[in-house]
Amino acid sequence: MDNHTPEQRRKNMQAVKNKDSKIEVKLRNELWARGLHYRKNDKTVFGHPDLTFKGKKIAVFVDSEFWHGYDWENRKSDFKSHQEFWIPKIERNIQRDIEVNEKLKSEGWKVIRFWGKDIKKNVTACADIVEKAVKENEKV
Repeated sequence: MDNHTPEQRRKNMQAVKNKDSKIEVKLRNELWARGLHYRKNDKTVFGHPDLTFKGKKIAVFVDSEFWHGYDWENRKSDFKSHQEFWIPKIERNIQRDIEVNEKLKSEGWKVIRFWGKDIKKNVTACADIVEKAVKENEKV
């Protein structure tokens, strides 16, 4: 049973950020400091990646553990209420991520995905991965 009114629940859900999250900004700042210039949330690219290097066809996604189902098989039992809503919702997000990856790769894009916890733990290593991909595509 939901402890919030439908209006309060709607307000809470609308407050969830889908761009400019702390983890996304942290990665962007590290990349910018390295002189890597990107586009944010480019709607012209399938799946609306968080960051794109359009000319190099590199799409970067910053995935939060909750919404994208990190360790899903072990975590889905954590939902004690509203399982009929949350489990299909997150499983659909996982499936959508797979579909986006496949479509972008079929169009020649390199897709890089990071979990938020990995960025928090070591943003430098994550930025190294992106920088390496950008430099490799410059050689082509």
